[in-house]
Amino acid sequence: MNEAHLHMVVNHFPIIGTILALGILIVGLILKNHSVRNTSYVLFIVAAIFGALSMGTGEGAEELVKDMPNVGWDIIHEHEEIAEKLVLLLYVLGLLSIIALYLNFKKNTKEKLVSLCIVGIGVVSLFLVQKVGTSGGEIRHTEIREGFQNTTTEKEVIDHDK
Repeated sequence: MNEAHLHMVVNHFPIIGTILALGILIVGLILKNHSVRNTSYVLFIVAAIFGALSMGTGEGAEELVKDMPNVGWDIIHEHEEIAEKLVLLLYVLGLLSIIALYLNFKKNTKEKLVSLCIVGIGVVSLFLVQKVGTSGGEIRHTEIREGFQNTTTEKEVIDHDK
């Protein structure tokens, strides 16, 4: 398994994990259920860990794909810049989740305040999660790039299917 493959394996969880954790936390707050909130905190922590793994494998993945046709430095740089901002938010969410878990186990009333902070930061992170996912997908999936125009002819499609 090379760095690009490893990056592809780990980079989905920070995105999906953040979305799931935020949804679970909101449900936990509505139900006033500490166990459900604890589950969300653990997911935020895991998302932060996978965010670090994604950042750690990103440079190696970049080296393998930057010279491929239709890729280039610009699109990779855009993805990297957004990912760096997202991973900072993931680290904050992970740290706040550790604090919230501790407060929850100590039955401290400030846990709810921390959880509301997590919801606020989590909502902001959804914007970056979407941008990171889209910009990462655009690196190899030119068909999802803005302004994509399919230039494949019917003959090329038929020849390819043979």
